[in-house]
Order: sequence, then structure tokens, then C-alpha cells
Amino acid sequence: MEAALRNRLTFGVAMGAVLIGLLYLDWAAQQWTIGPRFPDGIGGIGLLAICMIVLPAATGELASLFAAVQVKPYRVFSGIGSTALAIHAFLTQFAGFKPYGTTSLALIVVSVMMLAALRRAWSRQTHDAIHDMAGTVLATMYLGGLAWFLIALRVKDTPQFRGSTMVILTVLLIVKSTDIGAYFGGRALGRHKLIPWLSPGKTWEGLICGVATSAAVGASCAAAMQYFSWEKGLIFGAVIGAIGQVGDLLESMMKRDAAVKDSGASIPGFGGILDVIDSPLLAAPFAYLLFSIFARHG
Repeated sequence: MEAALRNRLTFGVAMGAVLIGLLYLDWAAQQWTIGPRFPDGIGGIGLLAICMIVLPAATGELASLFAAVQVKPYRVFSGIGSTALAIHAFLTQFAGFKPYGTTSLALIVVSVMMLAALRRAWSRQTHDAIHDMAGTVLATMYLGGLAWFLIALRVKDTPQFRGSTMVILTVLLIVKSTDIGAYFGGRALGRHKLIPWLSPGKTWEGLICGVATSAAVGASCAAAMQYFSWEKGLIFGAVIGAIGQVGDLLESMMKRDAAVKDSGASIPGFGGILDVIDSPLLAAPFAYLLFSIFARHG
């Protein structure tokens, strides 16, 4: 067995086990907090903890990619902004916070931009100020902005739809099943390159296998959890799986521009943290939208 494949299998299983454990804690924490003040408990505690661990590390990797093309975002401000966005999404489940939700969301984004500008002014330099300010905001929105949707989906509570740990697990299963289907399908059947100038290893055959796998997983999860009909689960899985692949290609574009193979080397067989979370992050807002639409209409 190739070393790369062996590392993928070994560390993939290990990461999966850790993730399931943390998501179990997410579910358990909601049960522990059930009481008179919170009849349904507080959702998303475990998921928020995951994001607060992952986002700062991913910020560092993204900043390194940007720095390779002479864009140097302020990592501290971007990391704080990303974490603040994750916390904001978590707080949207509380009735007392909802009147301030929109204003505080805008304030977080504006504050990151303002802090980056003030930091540049403090150094009394104007050279590349636009690059560095824009890079700081982009890093914040790419990581924290997309993570916002993942946590908001977890804590969403309407008459038609209620977020849960299993909802998040379903999204992650769909996205990662696409990666697995595309990887093994491409190895077995891959003949035609998908985008050779951007990601030479990806093929049309692998993409089709990956989307077919995610569609099957989506249909199975929808039927098992009764989110909506299995037919809509099939569509949901295919769309989210395909969007996840776009997220992977988006990161590939940044890595290609930075002339690096991986965003980091912290996870053998996968690269960096950013290489692992790119697909579910981009899929999160589309999952939020589709869950809302499909749950409303059955």
C-alpha cells in the first residue's frame, strides 16, 4: 500500500473518531443544559469548541498562503474576527441576543477592517496597506464567515426545522463521502482530467463517483433522520457534495498561486488543517439554505 494512501486511511480514521467523539460531546452538552431556563438545552457547545480550536490554526495556514503572494493579513485580528463570528452564530439561539444579531454581525466585520487599518497606520506605512487590509478581511470571512453558517445551522430552531448534532454530522458525512468516492473512483476509473491546470489529480470520472456517493449518503441520512423525503435527500447530497468539491478547488487555486502543494504539514496524508476543512466550510451556507427550503416544503 502506498505511504500516502496508508497515511490517509490511518489519520482519516483517527480524525473521524475524534470528530465523532467531539460531536457526541456536543449532543451530550445540550442534554446536560436542559432546565427551566433552557427547556431544549443549549445547542452547539461542542461544535463551537471545535471551531475555536480549528479556526485560529487555519488562519495561520491561510495567512502563510497569502504571504507567498505578498499579501500579509494580520493573523491576530483575522483569528479574533473568525472566532467572534463563530461565537456570534452560537449566540443567535438566545432570544435576548436576537435583537442585536444583525448590528453585531456588521460590527464584527467592520471592526476587523478598522483594526487592520489602525495597525497599518500605527507602523506609519502606506505601502501595501490595501493588500494587507483586504487580506485580513478576506481571511476572516473565508474562515469565520463560512463557519458562521455551520454553527447557525446547528442552533437553528424554527417551526419547520430544528438544528441538531445529527444535522451537522450529516453534512460532514456527505462532504467527506464525496472526497472518498472521488478519490477511489478517480484511481479506478479516472481517464479525463477535470481541470488539469489547477488540480491535475482530479478527473471527471472521480467527480461523478464522488457526487454519486454523496447523493446516496444524502438519501440514506434523510430517510433515517426524517429531515425530508429520500428524493430530496438525494438532491441535497448531490448538491452539497458538488459544492464541497468546488471548495476544494477554490483552495487549490490559492495553493497554486502560492506555489505550494498543501496548506500545511500538520496532518500526514492530508496536508494542513485548511486542506481538511475547505470542503465543509464552503458547503455550509448551501446546506443551511437547502435545509431551510426542504424542511419547509417537506
